[in-house]
Amino acid sequence: MRLTVLGSTAGAPSRTNPASGYLIEHGKTSIWLDAGTGTFMELAKRIDPGSLDAVVISHVHVDHCADLYGLYGYLAFGPSGDVPVKVFVPPGAARHLASFARATEEHVFNVVLDIEEVGPGDEVSVEDVTLRFGEAVHPVPALVTRIEAGGASLVYSGDTGPGGDLLEIARGADIFLCEASIGGVRDERTYVYHLTAIEAGETAAWAGADLLILTHIGALMDPMESVNEASGAFAGDIAYAAQGTVFEIEGRE
Repeated sequence: MRLTVLGSTAGAPSRTNPASGYLIEHGKTSIWLDAGTGTFMELAKRIDPGSLDAVVISHVHVDHCADLYGLYGYLAFGPSGDVPVKVFVPPGAARHLASFARATEEHVFNVVLDIEEVGPGDEVSVEDVTLRFGEAVHPVPALVTRIEAGGASLVYSGDTGPGGDLLEIARGADIFLCEASIGGVRDERTYVYHLTAIEAGETAAWAGADLLILTHIGALMDPMESVNEASGAFAGDIAYAAQGTVFEIEGRE
């Protein structure tokens, strides 16, 4: 299984790094994991978007879903591709996404995108890839996602604060792709709906992950400082999800 970082900036794209989005590939199967602002063009540099097997949207904040409309336009008005493309979203998100396109049931939006709501505990298959979902702690319904294929596993936190199903979903992951939106040590003033880099490291250590990849780091933050903070809690390998980086994921023997 291969993970390609399309973008990893928190909140909004920077001039050199789109918002959150990742391409997951296993054999001939390709899945777009979050469609943050600026990631559609990065996706299109690497594959034909019309060949996607599925899209996963962790939640409907714009830095994770806005470029789904780029895919919609590509499929509906050209160059097109194999339709409909399956799109997995959290509870309540289907209506929210369709309303922005002013899409009635017969609208072309619903012809080219087959949006299915999934929730904590749900498991689906996309060709030879298995997706399992858990609850994230965020102001809107949000998902933690575990992806397994060929004996390898990748867990993506999405946006979440401490709690929810993150620990359970992350257990034993080969690669743990985790948000680290907040620097420093949590105190009573720290925002409860995101993680610190230290907490990302603590979760990776508890889960027994092989590699922790820190993502969703603000454009004004120093990613290497976040890596250093996480390393105090996790003794394993840690990387930053720099835009364009490719990670090969191999299962444990």
